[in-house]
Amino acid sequence: MFFKYLKAVGTGPKGNRDLSLDESQDMMQQILSGKVHPENIAAFLLGWRLKPETIDEFRGALLALDASSRKYDVPNSIELGYSFDGKLKTPYLFPLIAKELQKSELNLCILGDSLQPSKNGITTQEICKDSELVSNIFYFDRKEYLPELHSLTGLRMRSGLRSGLNTLEKLPNITNSQFAITGVHHKPYVKKYNAIFANRYERFALIQGSEGSPELFKKGTLWVNEAGITEEFIVDPEYYGSTSEQDLAKVNAAILLFISKKAKSINEAYELLS
Repeated sequence: MFFKYLKAVGTGPKGNRDLSLDESQDMMQQILSGKVHPENIAAFLLGWRLKPETIDEFRGALLALDASSRKYDVPNSIELGYSFDGKLKTPYLFPLIAKELQKSELNLCILGDSLQPSKNGITTQEICKDSELVSNIFYFDRKEYLPELHSLTGLRMRSGLRSGLNTLEKLPNITNSQFAITGVHHKPYVKKYNAIFANRYERFALIQGSEGSPELFKKGTLWVNEAGITEEFIVDPEYYGSTSEQDLAKVNAAILLFISKKAKSINEAYELLS
């Protein structure tokens, strides 16, 4: 019964408890089944956020999402994890990045859906539906690959609050990509995201991108995890003389080539694009 999970996160500081991995998987399976009352889902997501979520809980929930998601196969690809609440302050660079990468034949996998809380920005869905995309961009809409989670959009927007779903939905790896990158705001999130997502990819990267996106606009840190070992790199677009959006796209393209093992360094990747 779902009530035991609601009780686990909604009893208060003294009565709350963490869910096991198996319980978290069952919790998410029940949410996706459509049999849990919307009010209970909303209450759980709020309580889960405030408790807060644990690594095992995220991992268990991911297993349930994986089992319910439609799968695709995009060879030679890297998954870009954008927030589903959109961007407000900076443009999306991935259409320009993809053009820089066409000769390298690296495919970019972009996921999207209708707007989710709480930023109220422009979404990848809007960009991909309103733009003419080059052939190495593969856009997947959640209404098609995970309609059960898409159906919670109205509930989530009415609450207006972020939840654990905001983290989980960024990197579903429905495309069997060996590589992935997403954005983080602060270094403490690096350990958390590595623990949740890194073992799903051959090489997993985190970057201090604009608005939590995988796109770098100014000097920031890149963390690359492979086989459980994380390396840290400082990347400054100004080092490459980057000022325009096209220049920034080239730097970001070089970062993706490096993560995807098509170059031994970002500098080498940048030279390959020149």
